[in-house]
Amino acid sequence: MSIAGDTAEADITGSHIADTHIAGIDIGSRTIELVVLRGAKVVHSAKAPTTFDPIGQCRALMDGVAAETLVATGYGRKLFVEAFGGDAKLPPVADITEIQAYALGAARLFPQARTILDIGGQDSKVITLGQGGRVLRFEMNDRCAAGTGKFLEIMALSLQIPLEDFGAFAQAADRRISINSMCTVFAESEATSLMARGEKAQNIALGIHLAIMQRIASMLKRVGLAGPLVFAGGVARNPCAVALLRELTEIECLIPIDPDLVGALGACLHGQNLLEKHHV
Repeated sequence: MSIAGDTAEADITGSHIADTHIAGIDIGSRTIELVVLRGAKVVHSAKAPTTFDPIGQCRALMDGVAAETLVATGYGRKLFVEAFGGDAKLPPVADITEIQAYALGAARLFPQARTILDIGGQDSKVITLGQGGRVLRFEMNDRCAAGTGKFLEIMALSLQIPLEDFGAFAQAADRRISINSMCTVFAESEATSLMARGEKAQNIALGIHLAIMQRIASMLKRVGLAGPLVFAGGVARNPCAVALLRELTEIECLIPIDPDLVGALGACLHGQNLLEKHHV
């Protein structure tokens, strides 16, 4: 599976551990992603929902996967290390923060990147980068669902539109309206009220997307927006979110082909760095 971008080709080079398999796993609140890197090439990738048994899902994803080093990231990384760190049947286990993982992954895919946006299931992250993918500054929204994939999921359910179709559905709107509340409960009530007054569902969907992306644009500006901007995470698959991000920021926006895998790739690269330091 390729994880190159649609605006620039990924050039995953530079490893001195050319024949070593490194596995990176990103345990998020909604999904888990696994990437296996051999030298400069992604040789395996897989995804699964997190569910109420993330460790069980990790075991299933890793079944049959051979690697010399395993690096975890995401909100469940400490749980992963506790569960697998002492397992003699598995390779050595390390962990890395989401911020560091996304910085490494995005910088490898797009060396020219200066800002990263990740809209995840339960939080949103904005990271500004220096040369070589060095993290200069970051901000996270993890206190409420507003501005996250969870908000979109709940609102899509409220309008009875499949989440994977929600962005295209919103793009069929014929006018822009405002959704004033970013509280999930009140926004759902507001959407229901608009429907009762005869507003088209497509227009409400666009209003929901616009409310989220305006909030995200404010986050980007607070951190110090600089282009090019890499949009990662599952919401980067939403065409309406991408279009509004480009409109609101007016800068070059780069989308990986598999935006969900950026964190897991960064975990792999951290594993390569650890091995290279060990072999120096």
